[in-house]
Amino acid sequence: MNSTHVSCFVLSAYFNTGVIKYLYFMSIILFYIVIISSNVFLIVVICMNRSLHEPMYIFLCSLFVNELFGSTALFPFFLVQILSDIHTVSAPFCFLQVFCVYTYGSVEFTNLAIMSYDRYLAICYPLQYNTHMTSTKVTLLIAVIWLPPVFGVFVTMCLTASLQLCGNIINQVYCDNYSIIKLACSDTSVNNIYELIAASLTVCAPLSVILYTYMKILQVCFSGSKQTRQKAVSTCTPHLTSLLNFSFGVSFEILQSRFDMSNVPNMLRIFLSLYFLTCQPLFNPVMYGLKMSKIRTVLLEIVNHLRDLFSLSKTKTKQ
Repeated sequence: MNSTHVSCFVLSAYFNTGVIKYLYFMSIILFYIVIISSNVFLIVVICMNRSLHEPMYIFLCSLFVNELFGSTALFPFFLVQILSDIHTVSAPFCFLQVFCVYTYGSVEFTNLAIMSYDRYLAICYPLQYNTHMTSTKVTLLIAVIWLPPVFGVFVTMCLTASLQLCGNIINQVYCDNYSIIKLACSDTSVNNIYELIAASLTVCAPLSVILYTYMKILQVCFSGSKQTRQKAVSTCTPHLTSLLNFSFGVSFEILQSRFDMSNVPNMLRIFLSLYFLTCQPLFNPVMYGLKMSKIRTVLLEIVNHLRDLFSLSKTKTKQ
């Protein structure tokens, strides 16, 4: 990291919003509170209810943990930058943010692929599901979700940190690895080759798993009973919607960072670059909380219990 000869980076995508920046600050901090509370709440619900201690909900819990990780890598930093008049970030912190953001994206794709594999076993092999999806296998799959992405992104950071940089201006509102590589005045062929391989493994491999499993699920649905089709729809709809939403956001980020988007309004560019880091962490707990019948049932039980407690305390107060 010392060989970059850059002690800090300037984030040039920010622009002066005057006093309205306080409105932005309050809106974003409220957004962040909703993300934190909704994801933490569902993690607690899954952990505290034994009826939800199944592989599907364990993988879902891993997904919620990743949403917390990704949003925390952005929001506190983003809030500080909104109130600041000088939009600079130290080089070590910039690399740390890149590591967190890229890990979040890699884990998200891998987690969604593992969840599709789990649904494939549950729908295509319901009688053998417990035999295939043992506790040891679940632990191994959780390790697959987190360890390879962390290692892959760490190697990416090491390669980027070894580059000689000829500038320090990043046209983003947060640190981005590709933007740092574009500042290099040394050979970046190794970085480009590794990023291509890493992107293929991070995106193409999980998408291939998802495509294969859903092809098998569709085959079973078309040849199976109405009950099988209903089960597949109820469990797969949130997963597919989450995958499409995340892919949508990542595609926007790739487009705006790799191509000239000067004709696009600045606010829209910022929104597109932040979409996969902001909307996905909010979207997943809402989607899974509403669509998954077991989670919905537990949530209703909690709400009814709280309502009964409130009514009881109100009655005692009157007495």
